[in-house]
Amino acid sequence: MNPEIGKTRNADHEHQSANAKLGAEILSLLQPKPGERILDVGCGTADLTAQISAAGAVPTGIDLSEEMILRAKQKHLELNILAEDVCRYRTDASFDAVFSHAAMHWVKDPPAAARSVWLALREGGRFVAEFAGKGNVASLTRAIEQVLKTHGYAGAGRSPWYLPSIGEYAALLERTGFRVVFAQHFDVPSPLKAGVRNWLDSFADYFFPDVPSAEKAAIYDAIETMVKPALYREGQWFADTSRLRIMAIKQAHWD
Repeated sequence: MNPEIGKTRNADHEHQSANAKLGAEILSLLQPKPGERILDVGCGTADLTAQISAAGAVPTGIDLSEEMILRAKQKHLELNILAEDVCRYRTDASFDAVFSHAAMHWVKDPPAAARSVWLALREGGRFVAEFAGKGNVASLTRAIEQVLKTHGYAGAGRSPWYLPSIGEYAALLERTGFRVVFAQHFDVPSPLKAGVRNWLDSFADYFFPDVPSAEKAAIYDAIETMVKPALYREGQWFADTSRLRIMAIKQAHWD
């Protein structure tokens, strides 16, 4: 496993968690009930998995990052947490619900992940997810691409994320056998407490792997200057984050 996965997933999770109410809102949509078996995909450090358990449900958390799973097990000894790739995850026992927060935009094979979720659910079970959607951090990624081109580097194709629109993701779920019952695409600016340069550094392995350290400072300066009119206000930097929130029901057959 790439040793950088845990680091970048952690940086991304902290960035997305800046607005703490998002986690509470998606759990409200999930509405975990006592006794329900719930799979938490991309559980990270399992803080939301623990809240699902506190509601009386019986959660299983999975995450691709072994580093995340280790940290989760240290924090939540009582939880069932496993290092698994959702694209290949299979289980003999069906779940009443599959839940995912701030993880699906990291999935490299979305159709395989949707199939795994469908297979994990009982008939009538629900899939509830919230993750980065189309337009997420667009100001930052556009600036990165433009500045890299100015400095003689290929700018396109560096983003590590899957960022679908509602239509794209709903269509994927429907092709898999789900009935989409709720979908929302919304913007929620997220404070960057450590600033743009720290955000750029967190994802440097994706956006700047071929840029020598000696050049990064000038490139970071140019990106910061370019995005400042849009992302800096009242003494605070913000990322232009955009989210998809969706709920779908597993259907065995379509008419």
